[in-house]
Amino acid sequence: MTVAHQQDIQLDRRLQQDSIQFAGKTVYINPFLYWRRFDSNTDRWLREPGQLGEDQISLNRGRFYPELDWALLDESQRDIKDAAVEMFLKSLELIGTFHPELTAGQLLEVERKMAVTKKQSFERWVEKSFRRRFKQESRERKRFARERFLRSWREWFSLETTHHAVGPMVALLVLAGFGGWSMGMSQTSCPTLLIPSEQTVVR
Repeated sequence: MTVAHQQDIQLDRRLQQDSIQFAGKTVYINPFLYWRRFDSNTDRWLREPGQLGEDQISLNRGRFYPELDWALLDESQRDIKDAAVEMFLKSLELIGTFHPELTAGQLLEVERKMAVTKKQSFERWVEKSFRRRFKQESRERKRFARERFLRSWREWFSLETTHHAVGPMVALLVLAGFGGWSMGMSQTSCPTLLIPSEQTVVR
């Protein structure tokens, strides 16, 4: 079996997991396979968690995770599962929009296959999304802290009382620096006179 043939088999297997057939028509259950038909707002709506209300997500937890006891999950696990539920709901809404001819029974088949084949991939996707959001928020916090620090210093320097306090200090520093420089120059310009050794010998 050639490498190209193996790649074709893997691609066919992946497409089988990401699609379902109805009367010879292929319906993709992977929402990202519709990306060519998205506008920028739809793409952002799909990719960013937190676009649906908490009540809507809570009501559909058992629909996609009937095996889970949500009370036993920690906060991080619950956030990931909730975001995955949101991905399920968004995906079904997109599929219904792009395939309005599907019946209620066909949409139920889509939902069942999606719950089996896309659960882990949705969870991995939202984990990556949360990491990206955390990194972006960290950069934003650092940038805001730098800007606030620089703004506070500029405001402090612009105060009239600051000018009155800093002026004498700067003058003292200048005078001290000039004094040190003058003393150094005087020492270098007046070397110590040494009596030659020959003159110290008693004849």
